[in-house]
Amino acid sequence: MARIEKVRVGVLGAGAWARFAHIPGYQRDPRCELVAIADPMIERAREFAAEFGIPSVYASHEELIAREDIHLVDVCTPSATHFDLSWAALEAGKHVLCEKPVAYDYTETLRAAAFARSKGLKTKLGFTFRYSPAMRYMKQLIDDGFVGTPFIFNGFEQNSQWLDPQNPLRQVDVEADQSVIQVSSLEGYGAPIMDIGHLFMGSRFEQVVGTMKNFIPERMVRQTGTMMRMNIDDADIFIGEFASGAIGSIQTSFVTVGNYPGIEARVYGSKGALICRLVEENGICETLKAATGDQVEFRELEIPERFYPPGGNREESWRSLFYANLVSSFISEILSDGPENEGSFVDGAHVQELINAVELSFRQRRWVAIPLAPGAIS
Repeated sequence: MARIEKVRVGVLGAGAWARFAHIPGYQRDPRCELVAIADPMIERAREFAAEFGIPSVYASHEELIAREDIHLVDVCTPSATHFDLSWAALEAGKHVLCEKPVAYDYTETLRAAAFARSKGLKTKLGFTFRYSPAMRYMKQLIDDGFVGTPFIFNGFEQNSQWLDPQNPLRQVDVEADQSVIQVSSLEGYGAPIMDIGHLFMGSRFEQVVGTMKNFIPERMVRQTGTMMRMNIDDADIFIGEFASGAIGSIQTSFVTVGNYPGIEARVYGSKGALICRLVEENGICETLKAATGDQVEFRELEIPERFYPPGGNREESWRSLFYANLVSSFISEILSDGPENEGSFVDGAHVQELINAVELSFRQRRWVAIPLAPGAIS
């Protein structure tokens, strides 16, 4: 591919996440330029274009993707549309940033990753939380040997937004069989902390056992505007073993009291321990604490300035702060000639395979090995 001097970006989807995270991230990086936005609800797209100074607006995603002068397509649309839009963008020769999941079946995400690689294109998943300054610093400390050999990973994502059944629930399939519990929190909230587990422990889960639970059955659903029976996992938990020999646990929920987003990652090793919390509390959006064998009381660490985007600090909204780092990472990768980038569709496929494995474990009430056997989730 011809060398790109400035990355020209087209955004698919004019929703809240595009407004508060994606678009501000691109505007913060002088190496890219927002040139177009598309949404079937074209009035929303026009509103965003006026608000952010985006020159071109489309009602059809196809029109945007067809533009030859766009280098990067950002897929920020409902989950069920991610795979088809990402594939179309790759087919058109665009780099792709896609919100998670690319597909509900991990093999489809691997297929898209292979297709991108065959065309010399870069991909990235919206694993927002691995790009927080505190998480970036924690990763460096682990790599530098602060915890020694990592033994245990604990991951949490708590969110009390849907303790109130009147709070409209999004991203659910209203036509799903309500006699069978459907995956929801495990995927929507589990994915980011699973990704961080793989990142911090240096290997993937290789066997897991888990369970899912529906605590609040009747909910207001955004798509219908009515109270409905929604047999979803609004809480789940699993334990597992990593390929490295370490062990781990992950818990996610829509109904655990605690401020949003509520990500917490803990790593305990042979020399020390680190706990990172990405929770907006008292005006602060992230904290990192550490302990060592000779100083067992946890103390807060200061995040070095180099881990923040320009002008960023921990009192900024987590949405714009973390996503600025994500965008910066992807723009750097697109502009370089380096190998497979971090947080790519391959990483997304590994996370999705873990989600599929935990669901299979719950359905069959047994430990499940990863990689999954061919046809295991069909």
